[in-house]
Amino acid sequence: MTTVLLDCIEIESAPNPSVAVIWLHGLGADGNDFVPIVKELDLSGCAGIRFVFPHAQTMPVTLNGGYVMRAWYDIMGADIVKREDEAGLRLSQIRIESLIAREKARGIPAERIILAGFSQGCAMALQVGLRHPEKLAGLLCLSGYVALREVVASERTAANQATPIFLAHGTADPVIPLLRAEQSRNLLQELGYALEWHEYMMQHSVCEEEIRDIGNWLRRVVPA
Repeated sequence: MTTVLLDCIEIESAPNPSVAVIWLHGLGADGNDFVPIVKELDLSGCAGIRFVFPHAQTMPVTLNGGYVMRAWYDIMGADIVKREDEAGLRLSQIRIESLIAREKARGIPAERIILAGFSQGCAMALQVGLRHPEKLAGLLCLSGYVALREVVASERTAANQATPIFLAHGTADPVIPLLRAEQSRNLLQELGYALEWHEYMMQHSVCEEEIRDIGNWLRRVVPA
């Protein structure tokens, strides 16, 4: 199978960046969704960053009556745990790995690459990051959850055991309930990951306080 290299939007915070952040959007959105946040982040004290915002491919989404939209994998029903699109998750995992490989080919090593994502994109950042064979700089995980949780322990690699993880969720999220995120947090903690947990008084979105905390985290993880 030939791997499709996804179309992306790219923004560089400085010439010749030495860090890459691959930022994965949520269901029905596209790479433009988080582009405005780059200007809102306080990146003073960070190394130069190339932000890469890929567009997921389109597919019919079962939960939405088969409507075709951009998605990393199918959502088969309201219970996102009971029925998961394992094939879709693993296909998108391969495509995101191709984006990591491209950054490495452009001179940014794996240990200087951050995987970030919101909602479905958060699930994909964890799906890829926990299994990636080389150490990554960090995982920035917003308003999502761990997918395929039953196999994480057996499929994860030791390379990212100590990789910093930023895990955040809204207390009033009606799309992915806080309980689901807490279960993912607990699983990662039980597996010994070094995660930083944040809750915000918001729904399925991003808030100003969260953006400030993300900037603080980036300055710690990829300092100049």
